[in-house]
Amino acid sequence: MLWLLVGDSCFECCIKCLGGVPYASLVATILCFSGVALFCGCGHVALTGTLTMLENHFSQITTDHATLTIVIQTMQYVIYGIASFFFVYGIILLAEGFYTTSAVKKELQSQFKTTVCGRCITATFVFLTYILGLAFLGIFGFSAIPVFLFYNMWTTCAAMKSPMANITDPDTICVDVRQYGIIPWNATPGKACGSTLGDICSTSEFYLSFHLYIVACAGAGATLIALIHYLMILSANWAYLRSACNQNEYQDIKTKDDDVEEGGSKEGLNSSYS
Repeated sequence: MLWLLVGDSCFECCIKCLGGVPYASLVATILCFSGVALFCGCGHVALTGTLTMLENHFSQITTDHATLTIVIQTMQYVIYGIASFFFVYGIILLAEGFYTTSAVKKELQSQFKTTVCGRCITATFVFLTYILGLAFLGIFGFSAIPVFLFYNMWTTCAAMKSPMANITDPDTICVDVRQYGIIPWNATPGKACGSTLGDICSTSEFYLSFHLYIVACAGAGATLIALIHYLMILSANWAYLRSACNQNEYQDIKTKDDDVEEGGSKEGLNSSYS
């Protein structure tokens, strides 16, 4: 009998704990961490491979791609910052989800009342998440650019190797990366043609960078979806807190009115007896 009582109490405790978990915030946090990890990790390695490929095949003079090297290094440092920031921000939003879920339940049970400061914090997170969502929308679009460039290069190599193409002079098929503005027009050689282009497409740097850019773009998209999910959660939490606050204010006013009516009725009864 004692074991049954202990088992029932443990089961009720587990149900109570699970009821306080903000599952929507938890899913958004997992999605955000996964997307940021894919974007930052794959993007960092892909940028390194792209620089190696350009140095070996398209810009063999260091001064020609010095600016590109600085830009890539800066982007890699930005990736470090994005990873660190979203790790901290995701934990903060998950903690805010735990707080809001508990606050809404307890306020509905009239155990305590939310403060203006708490609602302002939730509104601040709504604004920050909206700004971050717009920023990552731009990052998602920007991360699709290298995917498009590598895809064009890959399709060119595939068309050149295809037996159905019937190409008599493969050296006339070239890929000039200078037209994309990646390296200056005076870079040497700046383009690859024929068998040289086929050899580039067969290198590990090209194959790995191409697929890593695809995964990084998918990671940016997953992070964007997570931010939109966060935005919906925070907006709903703010609306719940606001509604609960209005309900409590109404109950307080109603209680005061009832007390005044009871006081007036008691005074009327006392005056009638006197």
